[in-house]
Amino acid sequence: MKRTYLYLATAIFSFIMSSCNSYKSVNKSDELKALQTLMTGSFDSSEQATADDSYYNISLHMYPIWTSKDGHWLYVEQALNSNQNKPYRQRVYQLEKLENGKFSSKVYTLENPKEAIGKWKTPDYFDQFDISMLKEREGCAVILEKKGNYYTGSTNEKDCKSTMRGASYATSEVTVKANEIVSWDRGFDAKDEHVWGAEKAGYVFKRLK
Repeated sequence: MKRTYLYLATAIFSFIMSSCNSYKSVNKSDELKALQTLMTGSFDSSEQATADDSYYNISLHMYPIWTSKDGHWLYVEQALNSNQNKPYRQRVYQLEKLENGKFSSKVYTLENPKEAIGKWKTPDYFDQFDISMLKEREGCAVILEKKGNYYTGSTNEKDCKSTMRGASYATSEVTVKANEIVSWDRGFDAKDEHVWGAEKAGYVFKRLK
């Protein structure tokens, strides 16, 4: 009889733990999907550029790729609004939930970026490839924390290396809201002097769709 009770107790405990782990897995996926949804869309900084001529009018397109595979991925394309056929930045972001409750947006470059220009319009294009087409920009992940109904965060100190325009490292500060993304990317040299990027504050990208 005691063995029967012990078996039942063990089975019930295993079922409860399995259910809890399943709930955590589903909940984590829901949270990542919510963040991905906020980041998805077409945006531009035209309003900011009109108000302050020290800012360029830039387009920002971010759309999910590999939706049938594990993980949460976004193809990202930025260009001058007047010259969207020649983007100056093409990236893939991978969204992950961290153990401390925060979120990570890892940054990858593309093996053949020119072939992907404009493919935010047809994200199925990426289905013919896998992660082997990407190269991670180590140290450049943006760590986001949820604050009410928005997310905010940055890269970690000097971890994101950069050689653009004499820089030694780059930093990114990001805020993600329902209809707005604020992104402040800057480069600094070995003496911590600012060498590229907006000087006053980040670019404010308003949602177009």
